[in-house]
Amino acid sequence: MALPGAVVHIRKMRCSIMCSLAKDIGIDLGTASVLVYVKGKGVVLNEPSVVAINKDDGRLLSVGADAQAMLGRTPGNIVAIRPLREGVISDYDMTERMLKEFIRKVSGSFHHIFKPRVIICVPSGITEVEERAVVDAGLQSGASHVYLIEEPVAAAIGAGILVFGSTNITLDT
Repeated sequence: MALPGAVVHIRKMRCSIMCSLAKDIGIDLGTASVLVYVKGKGVVLNEPSVVAINKDDGRLLSVGADAQAMLGRTPGNIVAIRPLREGVISDYDMTERMLKEFIRKVSGSFHHIFKPRVIICVPSGITEVEERAVVDAGLQSGASHVYLIEEPVAAAIGAGILVFGSTNITLDT
């Protein structure tokens, strides 16, 4: 019979191994393009936010640059769409499928086993319903956890500005 402490230790060890193999991914879901950042590697994907599907059977044909190349050049049964409008999701299913493909591209073949933690950049003025749609799309796309960050905060962090500290700033006019 295993000791309860040993079982907890083994579970924690297994979790720490699984978590270390999973990737931390940052995604900027833009209306025109999607940027994907992987911790330790930098920006690894910069693709247009376009999805091409077959209208007859709903099959996903391509995402990103390949789908954008189809815009205006597709037969009647193939449609290339932009699932985001003004920085928010306008077509949930297509956004989810697009995210799933981008996460698969950057995570490799074991993305379904070692699910990444994802932080998604969103506009500062979106509603709670729109926030929930982004979180749900991220989770359904294969992320283990989804965190949201507002675009101005992400820009400040990227510029090296201390965001969460207690500093005093004086502006002279």
